[in-house]
Amino acid sequence: MKKPSARIREEIVRLQEQLKQAETREAERIGRVALKAGLGDMEIEESDLQTAFEGLVKRFCGTRPASTEKDKSGAGGTPQSASNRPEADQVSTGED
Repeated sequence: MKKPSARIREEIVRLQEQLKQAETREAERIGRVALKAGLGDMEIEESDLQTAFEGLVKRFCGTRPASTEKDKSGAGGTPQSASNRPEADQVSTGED
């Protein structure tokens, strides 16, 4: 049975609202973490923050983040090796 177009439009509106709510929750969560980390007190260009967040995506997901205009222009970074990651610097060898 096919759905009438009016019903499909209603479903689209409902799904768009769900998406908006989910994105708001995600943004608030990331914002809280950023504030706890002290980013709120720093003057950082939005493009620099986005690049840093894209680096986090690469680090934790092991994949490239969604393509951006910056990526298309050939500007990009390489994933960090284990020795360059902050947690690698924190490993104690017992030889302090």
